[in-house]
Amino acid sequence: MLNWGTHRRFTRTIRPSREPLLSVSYRQPGVVLTDRRFTVPLDHDDPAGETIELFAREVVASDRAHRDDLPWLLYLQGGPGFGANRFVGRPAWLGRALEEFRVLLLDQRGTGASTPANRQTLPLRGGPAEQAEHLALFRADSIVRDCEAVRPQVTGGAPWTVLGQSFGGFCTLTYLSLAPEGLETALITGGLPSLDAHADDVYRAAYPRVARKVAAHYHRYPQDVERARRIAEHLLTHDVVLPGGYRLTAQAFQSLGLMLGSGDGSHRLHFLLEDAFVRAPGGSELSDSFQEQVRALLSFAGNPLYALVHEAIYGQDSRPTAWAAERVRAEFPGFDAERTLAGDAPLLFTGETIHPWMFDCDPALRPLRETAELLAARTGWTPLYDPARLAANEVPAAAAVYHDDMYVETSHSLATARAVRGLRTWVTDEFEHDGVRTGGPRVLDRLLALARDEV
Repeated sequence: MLNWGTHRRFTRTIRPSREPLLSVSYRQPGVVLTDRRFTVPLDHDDPAGETIELFAREVVASDRAHRDDLPWLLYLQGGPGFGANRFVGRPAWLGRALEEFRVLLLDQRGTGASTPANRQTLPLRGGPAEQAEHLALFRADSIVRDCEAVRPQVTGGAPWTVLGQSFGGFCTLTYLSLAPEGLETALITGGLPSLDAHADDVYRAAYPRVARKVAAHYHRYPQDVERARRIAEHLLTHDVVLPGGYRLTAQAFQSLGLMLGSGDGSHRLHFLLEDAFVRAPGGSELSDSFQEQVRALLSFAGNPLYALVHEAIYGQDSRPTAWAAERVRAEFPGFDAERTLAGDAPLLFTGETIHPWMFDCDPALRPLRETAELLAARTGWTPLYDPARLAANEVPAAAAVYHDDMYVETSHSLATARAVRGLRTWVTDEFEHDGVRTGGPRVLDRLLALARDEV
């Protein structure tokens, strides 16, 4: 077990942020939006030191905009490394939330409009060593301390309900560990992590799960077996550089399997594969349309933090993550494209895994390769969860656990659910990892009912 008492930073007092910067309000159909900006410490253990800016968008139903008594719901996006959804109107879960809440859509630090961290901005920190030290402050503990810093400015000090999707659920569990007094209710969708699994354990559980998703895809679309093999064979024998400079290798092509974790991902992957080739004077080539779609799917230009700190979200002790997904993949030779194509087995796609070769293929990541190596080698990560505090939890909490979720190991989620006092779970195979998006109001409605003991 982790020795929580040796890590002081989690027990320090969290101070409010400085006053929010100028906010701007405007309307969309059915909603009033207010863009808000805050300054918070870069390092909450050094509150008088450097600051960064956070961006958040407040959303309220048009017919409730005049009300000052609405409770607040904070939405924490999945990722890591993604800004909050840019909704138009009130789609997905948002419409249900706006029936009773004001909603705050937070761009977590380094994402969206919150002091972005990318190949263009990180050199301002210095070289790779300084960049890696900087990015070590962009994990769930810092995100939660950001939330607590801005909460008094948003709610007047009242606790709020938090809805965490995927990595946002990881952050919510950290919130319950670090500052439960800030929470009225904790809601988690597809984001209950193991409390103590190393990154190796996460990926050792993930590869068989991904293989099942790929098998299900080929069962649905058997014609894609040959199509995927043909594309991979082409990439093993041709140097393909996509528009914008992304080098498309067979391994990079396999990483399109990330799509299989969403509700419509299998169908979208099928449509992508069916038009991969076009006849040209020199023979068959990968079509411009296929290449452009693949570039958009594989590039990390819009969310480089996803690649840089993804494995760091599992670091909680003295061990480095050390490119866990790459190392563990060697234990599953069925994912080796060259070996597969030498026989007659179907090509296996991969899932939510980050590999060092991505920093060679992607122009948005190439300048950050050494920084990524330093993060992978980093030791002494501080814990992100407090098992003792979670076992004594008093915050009403509910979580949607998607059966055989491709992104999060179900057995890990259920073990964690048992370790959090009072946490109620809804285990369902009706949705994939993005159920809170595809399920409309149903997922949020169910979780609120569970947390309120209405069902």
